Amino acid sequence: MSFGNLQKISNGKRTFGITPHIPGGFITIETMQKIVDVAKKYNGILKITSGQRILITNLKQEDLENIWNELGMEPAVKTQNSVKNVEICPAGYCKRSKYNTIGTGMKLSRKYQWMEMPCRTKIGVAGCRNACGSVYSKDIGVIADKTGFIVVAGGSGGYNPRMADIIAKDITESQALSLVDNIFEYYIENAEAGEKLGFFIDRIGIEKFNQDVLKGIDM
Repeated sequence: MSFGNLQKISNGKRTFGITPHIPGGFITIETMQKIVDVAKKYNGILKITSGQRILITNLKQEDLENIWNELGMEPAVKTQNSVKNVEICPAGYCKRSKYNTIGTGMKLSRKYQWMEMPCRTKIGVAGCRNACGSVYSKDIGVIADKTGFIVVAGGSGGYNPRMADIIAKDITESQALSLVDNIFEYYIENAEAGEKLGFFIDRIGIEKFNQDVLKGIDM
């Protein structure tokens, strides 16, 4: 396996970066040490990313396969148009958390990480309405509140920023997870290739989107 992104070309020299998958940004001391050791061995530079991952950059292309073998980890991104990551706030370790959504986020990560989508897709999960991790800028967001869960959809950062729409609130965790299933199924079946979820919602209208994705959810 030699997943890697070309990061820079300088004086004819090419350097590459890799980003191992770290579910929800939670990492063991042992795995962290392994990343440090590999980066040191191959003269890598470590960068904490906005997606709760660790980028190892300044690498040579010919070393990538050995680096992945020594890490024993999966790449965070395998294909462009897929679920790239599930960002999770500290939740159970935070005094503001209304629900320990770490488990919620890990369920979503196990189910959806790397799944093919019409366009690159990000998920955010937060344990309170502060929505740490910029949940409202994610394609799908799940937020816990005192009165239940909130599900938002269609957020986007970057070149064409868009605030996510609230699809449902005051629902249970189980209902929230089922709604995420419905949203992704509907998005995969109906969106155009390369169409972000938010722009798909804008094209068909939020009323129709809500009507269709909420079908079958016992509210």
